[in-house]
Amino acid sequence: MTMEASLVGKKRNNVVVLGNNIARKKRCIKRTKQCRQPTMSMTLQKLFTACKEVFKGPGTVPSSLGVQNLRHILDNMNPEDLGLSTDLLFFKSGGVTTGTPTITYTTICTTKNFSMCLFFLPQSAVIPLHNHPEMTVFSKLLLGSMHIKSYDWVDADSASSSQLRLAKLKADNVFTAPCDTSVLYPTSGGNIHAFTALTPCALLDVIGPPYSKEDGRDCSYYRDFPCSVSIDSAVDEALERKNWWNMSSKPCCTMDGALEDLEGETAYGLLEEIEMPKDLKMEGIEYLGPQIIDEPI
Repeated sequence: MTMEASLVGKKRNNVVVLGNNIARKKRCIKRTKQCRQPTMSMTLQKLFTACKEVFKGPGTVPSSLGVQNLRHILDNMNPEDLGLSTDLLFFKSGGVTTGTPTITYTTICTTKNFSMCLFFLPQSAVIPLHNHPEMTVFSKLLLGSMHIKSYDWVDADSASSSQLRLAKLKADNVFTAPCDTSVLYPTSGGNIHAFTALTPCALLDVIGPPYSKEDGRDCSYYRDFPCSVSIDSAVDEALERKNWWNMSSKPCCTMDGALEDLEGETAYGLLEEIEMPKDLKMEGIEYLGPQIIDEPI
């Protein structure tokens, strides 16, 4: 299943997800009822316009200047720019939910070159390790505290992603809003990553180009078997952890016990592709935040 299928454009429990919620300029015709102008956010509008300039389409990576521009906009973005507030009941909830928490998402906009999606993660909710093939992704934590773990392939040209592959740990840290924007690239920066909400969180993802199974940009999920040794012995240690996992039928590493880089050493992991976890619960809702005007550049 693609990430686009699992995260964007679904109907669940009669909830409709708007895949392209862009307000286009129209001339109002006076009728008995006056036309109501949509609420707008200058910061969100600025981000959308910059994305149109920075993302050039499939097979391309934004220029360093473009990345710098988008990061600057996102770094200065506040929850209020998307109609969010810490006063909302969701962010006041401090207790751990019973069972697997449901992650809610809403699509702000989708174009052929990029998409913007907002995720709401209850405390203890997890988006497991997944990849972003041929994509550049900007992740901005707007509210809450979150653990992020990410990897890059050691050999990006390795043949089959369904086999065990060696990856280098790029991040294993806790981020608390307000914080800088994280950027990952097609083959660097932590393209394979996982999120764990330590408190209720709101996360904005800007992805270019969007997921597309038809164009070969499908999403894969992974299980990791970490090790924190030299690359020569990384595979042996990771394989031992995998064998232990198979025998015990439980994960050999949780997000709370994730390995960190040791001084003078590099942390690695052996990644195994898996099906989308059955306990991953995501539900789409209609985007009702500030609108975007799609104007020619």
